[in-house]
Amino acid sequence: MPKVRYYADLVAILAGLMWLLVYWSVSYSVHIDNIEPTLAALLIAGSLIMISFVHRPIRVLLSRYHVRKRRTEMWMHILALPLGLAFLLAMVIDHLITPLNGEQKMLLFNVLATAGWLVFIITLAVKLIYRLVTERRRARRTAEARVESKK
Repeated sequence: MPKVRYYADLVAILAGLMWLLVYWSVSYSVHIDNIEPTLAALLIAGSLIMISFVHRPIRVLLSRYHVRKRRTEMWMHILALPLGLAFLLAMVIDHLITPLNGEQKMLLFNVLATAGWLVFIITLAVKLIYRLVTERRRARRTAEARVESKK
């Protein structure tokens, strides 16, 4: 079971990184006024998605519950929360400080999405450390109980 968790975490982290690459490439394309970085990022994302749908072993692994659950958590961290926060922050900045153009709003979303992805990674690391500590404690207690029962 732990291998499935590790694999699910790795898939979710890499999927988040892939989508962040697409988000940042859009901002960079707007900044340099050229569509090539976005097309390259979309080509990479499309290739990875196509491989995951066509290659049977990967398709079977990605259909498991833990992988789907982790990817849903990742989407919450890099899309749902940053979209809402970027919308609210952009409204506050527009009214209180200065109007923002579309490029600045996209940059705000990208920064929040990247921060959300990093929080997702930290959350997974904390869960992993917690699981390892509890498993070691449980193993130590069962070993101590076996030693005492032998006495």
